[in-house]
Amino acid sequence: MANTNDISVSKTFIAGLWQENPVLRLLLGMCPTLAVTAAVKPALTMGCSVIFVLICSNIVVSLMRNLLKPHLRILMFTLTIATFVTIADLFLKAYVPNMSETLGPYVPLIIVNCIIICRAEACASQNGLVVSIIDALGMGLGFTATLCVLAGIRELLATGKVFEITVLSPVSQDGWFTPWAAMGMPVGAFVTLGLLLGLVNLITKKQA
Repeated sequence: MANTNDISVSKTFIAGLWQENPVLRLLLGMCPTLAVTAAVKPALTMGCSVIFVLICSNIVVSLMRNLLKPHLRILMFTLTIATFVTIADLFLKAYVPNMSETLGPYVPLIIVNCIIICRAEACASQNGLVVSIIDALGMGLGFTATLCVLAGIRELLATGKVFEITVLSPVSQDGWFTPWAAMGMPVGAFVTLGLLLGLVNLITKKQA
């Protein structure tokens, strides 16, 4: 018979991937979702940065949860998150400067990303280390997967490429595909996200 703790941990992980997906269900982290999904590479980089910050901040918040004072709670969350965001930002600038330049201010803005603060408040400040890490991993992977799906659709329709690899041969190269320039613009992000949200709602209603 499965251990109750094991079931709880697995449910916590799966929740971030689907039932409580930060973007598709909770509508959190909309700024990077719309801003960095013109291509898969920046979307994946942003997602990995968020996973790193989520896991590290959840660990610290969980360890100090019994020491938190109500009036200092949000301040401590913000300081903790800011520390790991700074580490991620400096790492990108040092080792992948081109990607850091592409992402621009959106990496530092992880500090005020509602996903991070939400998980610190809803999970890490109330649970032990293992559950907090699993929660951060599930939420982070759910966020990253959504960004990559959104970016993959937009990049494919805007350029005919995914990860800069040609998938649909454009007319300019004697192919058949005509790129949709709008998908690489902000309007493409809104339209694609809206269609994905509609699809998720349709699936949810059918499951119910």
